Amino acid sequence: MSETLAELLRARFGVAPDVPVEAAASATLVGMARHRSIRSFASRPVALELIRTLAAVALSAPTKSDLQQCDIVIVQDAARRAALAALLPDNPWAGKCPAFAVFCGNNRRQRRLHELRGHAFANDHLDAFFNAAVDAGIVLASFVVAAEAVGLGTCPISAIRNHPDEVAALLALPAYVFPVVGLCIGWPRREGTISPRLPLAATVHVDAHDDAALDADIAEYDARRNEGKPFDSRRRDDLFGAEVPYCWSEDKARQYALPERQGWGRFVRERGFRLD
Repeated sequence: MSETLAELLRARFGVAPDVPVEAAASATLVGMARHRSIRSFASRPVALELIRTLAAVALSAPTKSDLQQCDIVIVQDAARRAALAALLPDNPWAGKCPAFAVFCGNNRRQRRLHELRGHAFANDHLDAFFNAAVDAGIVLASFVVAAEAVGLGTCPISAIRNHPDEVAALLALPAYVFPVVGLCIGWPRREGTISPRLPLAATVHVDAHDDAALDADIAEYDARRNEGKPFDSRRRDDLFGAEVPYCWSEDKARQYALPERQGWGRFVRERGFRLD
């Protein structure tokens, strides 16, 4: 592929920053900027050894205070795969991809350290959960970059959290371990397309946060998104109306106008976490 880093960033954000020479020459940055989510996979299997290697690379990522609070569950058992897929009817690629993994936050190991060393666990509050969740997110992102570097495609599935009790039971997750996201893994059947993102003016700030132009930034993005990658379906026109022009802001507002994951806080507390 011949795209330069500047061209890829322009395709993603509408306007590219002035790309320094050292950044433009980086194959790693070009690969990251070329990211596509893949939902259609070739039938070619993905070797367990390769997934383990990518997991090791991903777990080499930064971790809060060296606590190492992420686990990766590679789901190979056919019955477990089928049960997980049944929980994700809106994500049919979860059952069709050659490989699937669940990235989990794990605060259990840290608590065991306190038992082993005889020290009180003095930080039993929201931060214990938050740190483990952030670690899992960092490892997920690193795994996606590593997978794409060897030619694989991926698609994260946050809907795994719609059914946390069932997922925890299927994967035998103990107390203080919780699912953060699933990940489809496979060899792409087709390349996929770049998803446009909000303009950098809306998301990158210097010295202080500034969203004075947020409404204009959203309007610009809605128009650019509809031109480059319009939505192929609409959420709940029966509730919100079919006559409303559809765009990113309308889609996201509709998404969170409906109840979702109302049992998540209850599940996390039942895992043992205090969230105060």
